Amino acid sequence: MSHALILAADQGSTSHSVLVPELPDLVWGTIAFLAVLAVLIWKVLPAVNKALDARRDAIQGNIERADEAQDKANALLEQYTAQLADARSEAAVIREQAREDGKRIVAEHKDQATVEAARVTANAQAQIAAERKAAASQLRTEVGSLAIDLASGVIGESLKDDAKASSVVDRFLAELEASEGKAGAQA
Repeated sequence: MSHALILAADQGSTSHSVLVPELPDLVWGTIAFLAVLAVLIWKVLPAVNKALDARRDAIQGNIERADEAQDKANALLEQYTAQLADARSEAAVIREQAREDGKRIVAEHKDQATVEAARVTANAQAQIAAERKAAASQLRTEVGSLAIDLASGVIGESLKDDAKASSVVDRFLAELEASEGKAGAQA
């Protein structure tokens, strides 16, 4: 077996090794590699760089638009918050003014009702006084007439035409009113 190894070793030195390429293979492989590398650098790399730049610009633009949109949203939120605060304060002012107006209207209506009640009371008292005077005058006339009729019946003569009979009745009624006035003042 050792002899077979030596023979194989001798044959291996004259034959081509798989790990070490021959010089023409090395030259053609290098030329092909450089050609592919040149095509990649001049044609593919600029296209890739252009695509990467476009992508970077698009991403940067999207980020800037997002920042602008965020700034606008924040500005709108602040504006909305300010408007909401203004609306709330305005609503509070309107509510307070409505309360004051309501109180004022209630007070005005109370004053009007008081004035109206006083007017109605004054009218009623005036009407009662007028009716009392009319009733007293009518009562005086009827009492005088009854007294004269009664006195005529007692005396047996007619006293209706006599002025003296009329003055007696008036004096009697005046004394009656005076005694009623004293009794009313004591009560």
